[in-house]
Amino acid sequence: MLVTRPAEQAGPLCRLIIEAGGEALRLPTLEIRDPDLRDAARLVTVIESLEDYDLAVFISVNAVARGMEVIQARRPWPATVRVATVGAASARALERYGLAVDLVPAHQFNSEALLALEELQDMRGKHVVIFRGNGGRDVLRDALIKRGAEVEYVEVYRRVCPVTDPGDIVHYWQGAVDLITVTSNESLQNLYTMAGPQGRPSLREMQLVVISQRQVVLAAELGFRHQPRVAANAGDEAILDALLDYVSAGGAKH
Repeated sequence: MLVTRPAEQAGPLCRLIIEAGGEALRLPTLEIRDPDLRDAARLVTVIESLEDYDLAVFISVNAVARGMEVIQARRPWPATVRVATVGAASARALERYGLAVDLVPAHQFNSEALLALEELQDMRGKHVVIFRGNGGRDVLRDALIKRGAEVEYVEVYRRVCPVTDPGDIVHYWQGAVDLITVTSNESLQNLYTMAGPQGRPSLREMQLVVISQRQVVLAAELGFRHQPRVAANAGDEAILDALLDYVSAGGAKH
């Protein structure tokens, strides 16, 4: 089974797969880098005025790690600023920095699930900062603005596609693995890019386990032959459950 999470986040899922009796191979399809100088300067500016915000949202585990390292080096977290995360893993990451999370979805770990929480329905007069990586969807920001909030982004890291020789990884889709876990559209697109023109026909024959219907749509657009299995959410346990369901149906051997 091939795990494509960034190198910093692949460990827990790999351990779960191994503990369940599987073989976990790693191929990061996202590389996490420092923000550019402009965004780094913007982060410092926001940190200096954190108490001016009503809510801070951390989009990912990487946003937590990259943001909190700089924040805690400069100041304590203001008690008046509530904290939200898109997923449970990000909430646990914040707790390791000693920060309690006020809002996190219970089941689905995405912007839509966070927006469904009662506390975020009326945002009139609220000032929100969102810590995230470069780019990404604007669903959360746009919805909060429509509900009356002032929203600012702070990009605390950059995601880039790893530079890989397609010849060095072609063995993954020529027999080394029979199942690939992918947790974002960007990761899936990067995987397709990394395979190269010669590797893509074999890659399209692989079975994917994904975390959203958006990835199912992208997989079809890219020409993957098999319908992806969709995990209940982006958590490692949910992904493992989807893997085990597929294996129990006789679909995987590695």
